[in-house]
Amino acid sequence: MRLSRYFLPVLKETPSEARIVSHRYMLRAGMIKQSSAGIYSWLPLGFKVLKKIEKIVHEEQEKAGHIPMLMPTIQSADLWRESGRYDDYGDEMLRIKDRSGRDMLYGPTNEELITDIFRSHVSSYKDLPLTLYHIQWKFRDEVRPRFGVMRGREFYMKDGYNFDIDHDSAIHAYNRHMVSYLRSYERMGLKAIPMRADSGPIGGEDTHEFLVLAETGESEVFYDDRILDLSLGAEAVDYDNWDECSEVVKKWTSPYARTNETHDNALFDQVPQEHRKSSRGIEVGQIFYFGTKYSDAMGASVQNSNGEKVSVHMGSHGIGVSRLVGAIIEANHDEKGIIWPEEVTPFHCGLINLRQGDEQADLACQTIYDSLSSFGLEVLYDDRDERAGGKFSTMDLLGLPWRIIVGPRGLKNGVVEVGSRRTGQTEEVSVEEAVKKIIQIYQSI
Repeated sequence: MRLSRYFLPVLKETPSEARIVSHRYMLRAGMIKQSSAGIYSWLPLGFKVLKKIEKIVHEEQEKAGHIPMLMPTIQSADLWRESGRYDDYGDEMLRIKDRSGRDMLYGPTNEELITDIFRSHVSSYKDLPLTLYHIQWKFRDEVRPRFGVMRGREFYMKDGYNFDIDHDSAIHAYNRHMVSYLRSYERMGLKAIPMRADSGPIGGEDTHEFLVLAETGESEVFYDDRILDLSLGAEAVDYDNWDECSEVVKKWTSPYARTNETHDNALFDQVPQEHRKSSRGIEVGQIFYFGTKYSDAMGASVQNSNGEKVSVHMGSHGIGVSRLVGAIIEANHDEKGIIWPEEVTPFHCGLINLRQGDEQADLACQTIYDSLSSFGLEVLYDDRDERAGGKFSTMDLLGLPWRIIVGPRGLKNGVVEVGSRRTGQTEEVSVEEAVKKIIQIYQSI
């Protein structure tokens, strides 16, 4: 994409309402624009990152055997009255009426709707286990929406729901989700720690939040810092193997890690003092097992192998897709701007022409652009008639992980400059070697 033809409303000054890094940089980089309090339009650059994150979530969920679908944003209040949550949920729920006077709501979550779908079509244990999920916009009418997409009223979320014949099967679903979430966050370049948490209005006793450590996090967290050394890496996990999934979960949940709501000083004191840490954390996901809470209330049952009708065991599992954009920035930035991990970067490489209109520089840039594009890599080509300093500042702010700088002086010596945004290291290589290097980087991911 040529920057001269792209819609990228970069701001030179930081808007006064932006108080945390991710909000400042998302506004300055032209990723979002506030529509009203806590509600944002996603501009092209921000939308590209949102879709990259969504793609990773889809891929990892489907690897785990979970089935994608799509449910509506507007739900009938009658379903929520069945579960008993319509009056209990509180003022965060946006309640509305349609033109016929029926009570409706803008969904903050989908336990009731998915349970209704399940009970309408599934009646036998032979159809279990089953996990359905979707990625859809949600709305919660926060009292004080702030911090940009980190605490907005409208947000994009993956929410999934498992249906199982008994407790043990549902716990395997819980473990399967934890493994798939850990894999998803690692692919995004994040260290997200599963922490014992409070279930809130969802309900249930078993729940973990996934938190990214950051000074701007809203949650106070306590943890054994040895958990930071854990990684799935290239470890293969068979999602149908109960023992394998259970072992991964045990490994990640054995070190002490809890949010303030479930913090236990007596247990924490058992951690060696040098490993006891407290910090702030950004919640980027949560998984729940809540047994038969919704299936009992809404009559979601199946016939078991003995011919008896039994309520299904359920759980729900959410990832904050839009919130993750902000969390990734909070964890990956410097004083110049964003530093995108390779798997979620809006463009794979930035290309800067230092002398727009120079025949050799223009030709070299076009060659690089065409070569990288032919390999399926997205290049943001700064072909504007701007000063070099302005081009460098824009690229620093946007945070593309790799850049190639082309200028007449280097071309006289047969070289261009390839640089890493994260390390700041650069090297001079030929045009051909520059293309080869960028391709190899992304082929290795």
